Amino acid sequence: METKETTLDKIRTRPRFKMYTHLTKETYAENLKKYLVEHKDEFTGNVNTEVATISVLTKDDNYWKPCLALRTELDEEITVIRGVFGPSSAVWTFFMFLYFLFTISWMTFFTMYYVEKQINSHEYPWALHASFLMLVFIAATYIAARFGQIKAKKEMKKLRKFAEESTLKFEKIVES
Repeated sequence: METKETTLDKIRTRPRFKMYTHLTKETYAENLKKYLVEHKDEFTGNVNTEVATISVLTKDDNYWKPCLALRTELDEEITVIRGVFGPSSAVWTFFMFLYFLFTISWMTFFTMYYVEKQINSHEYPWALHASFLMLVFIAATYIAARFGQIKAKKEMKKLRKFAEESTLKFEKIVES
């Protein structure tokens, strides 16, 4: 098995990695299911031949609780496993919605300010202040996401270990 990770992967909002294995997609899915059963006190998840979603069992369920999405693809007789760490899809969608909302609001308020200055109008004296406020909201959303990543670091390491061990363990059995 070979794993690839770039510097860009370390600074992304949703870190990702790639693993290569000679196991078939079906064998890999079955092995993941077996590994989940063996470690049912530590992990939970949903597995099929295309996609697997794994999370760490914890006593409290916070918004920053990470999930590992594993997607398998066949590339020239080699199975490529793409792993993406991130929060649940509902939390991810919420954060993307906030980024979208605040960015569109910033563009709107800044455009209002700019047009007001161009036509020498004084209808929107608050537009520049509102655009700066939107920048503060964007920064606060980013800080909340980074805070969640820092809080979830231990669970992300467990999920990474899960991805590597579940593949390595069964790949060695096939090679034997």
